[in-house]
Parts: sequence; structure tokens; C-alpha cells
Amino acid sequence: MRPRTCGESGQRHTLWDDIDVEAKAWTIPAERMKAKSEHRVPLSPQALAVLAQARAIPRTAAAGDLVFPSIRGRQLSDSTISKLLRTLGVNAVPHGFRSSFRDWASECTDAPHAVMEAALAHAVRNRAEAAYARSDLLAKRRELMDAWAAYAAPS
Repeated sequence: MRPRTCGESGQRHTLWDDIDVEAKAWTIPAERMKAKSEHRVPLSPQALAVLAQARAIPRTAAAGDLVFPSIRGRQLSDSTISKLLRTLGVNAVPHGFRSSFRDWASECTDAPHAVMEAALAHAVRNRAEAAYARSDLLAKRRELMDAWAAYAAPS
């Protein structure tokens, strides 16, 4: 079972094969990214804990390799997370979490602009700059994502 291409790297499409617990990284293949370029996501201790909980949930064969399958074992629908937020009384939309992260990173950290944008998988639009931007800044993004996780899910 291979999920269809998605506009963003949404967790609803994530496969267990995409997750490397040892490397603490989630690699989203190019075919599932809007920019058609592989994207590595550093996983914070909090994210790894969520994944460990997800791994422990009994699944049907229909769920295949999906990390977060629907109750029927299929890929989650576009509206599932939105509905969950409404049910929980959270006045937000899923894409708003990306915006909240970006605002927090700008206002509360000293992270360089390039690191914040790379964390969101935004492409460098300036052609000359893009020609020299060969690193995915994973180590710096790991620091930023660990700080975001500590802010968003304090112990």
C-alpha cells in the first residue's frame, strides 16, 4: 500500500519505512513532497515517544505500513485531523501549526532564516542562492525542532 502524493509532508501519509529511530529522523521521499525533493525531518524525543506509542497500537492487515492509519486501516482523510481539532475544541486548523511554528521560531529563537525555512521544507527561491544551498541543515534543524518540542510539549 503506497499513499498517494500529498501537497505537504503530512503525517497522515507517513510509512514506518520512512522512520529511522536510530538516526532520529523521518525521511519523506521526493514523490510525496510538493517540491519533489526528499525531505529529512529531525525527530525530537517527544516525537519519538509519540511514534513509540503509535507502534504499540494493534493494527489490522489493511493498515499496512502506515504509521497513523484510520480506524478502517486506510490512510487518514484530509478532514480527519480538522474534525479532531473541532471535537477537542481547539480553535485551529492543521496548517496553522506550521504557521505557529514559524512565528515562534522567528520571535523566540535566534535560528537563521534559512534554518527556519528548511524546517518547513520551503525551497530557496533565489536561483543564485539555491545553487549554493546544498545542505539540508539537519543538525541546526534538529536543535530548532528539539526547542520547538520542548516549547510545544513541555515535560
